[in-house]
Amino acid sequence: MLKPYQTKGIIEAGCDEAGRGCLAGDVYAAAVILPEGFSDPLLNDSKQLTEAQRYRLREVIEREAVAWAVGIVTAAEIDKINILRASILAMHRAVDGLKTRPQHLLIDGNKFSPYPGITHNTVVKGDATYMSIAAASILAKTYRDDYMMRIAEEYPMYGWKGNKGYPTAKHRAAIREFGITPYHRISFNLLGTEPKQLELSFE
Repeated sequence: MLKPYQTKGIIEAGCDEAGRGCLAGDVYAAAVILPEGFSDPLLNDSKQLTEAQRYRLREVIEREAVAWAVGIVTAAEIDKINILRASILAMHRAVDGLKTRPQHLLIDGNKFSPYPGITHNTVVKGDATYMSIAAASILAKTYRDDYMMRIAEEYPMYGWKGNKGYPTAKHRAAIREFGITPYHRISFNLLGTEPKQLELSFE
């Protein structure tokens, strides 16, 4: 059972990202403020849901949320600042887009850079703990999936409609055969032949 809030009586926004481990495409994040008393029996971490369930819940979240927004950081930006910083920046951009300013942020994961003027907590497996983070995970995942489906039309050989940019064998085989696209993250280990890229810690 997901928790409705961490601290009762304040405006909390849940934040989560999607696409962090991908070889191609932008990283997406969402921020969601749910109303007091919100409930949906289907709401859960987006990874535990089917695609159809995620899209059904997206409609519910967008209709009933006090505020929601999506933030995006491009593949080129990821290559400049690293994926950890890019994931955090995407969450900041999502918070920037909220029409209601939250008093506190609940962040999925264990790393975050403070958002100016708003307190936060990081929560490992937060998308399976708090409703607002689960809702954010659904928006981030579905909007990123929509984007990957669009760019897959440009480059069908990489299998992005199925793998959404993640490092599958088919994706890496296509990189070997066709090379990279403008959407690939060139700072990543695209062919899988070298040790996994180390993430820089965020101070």
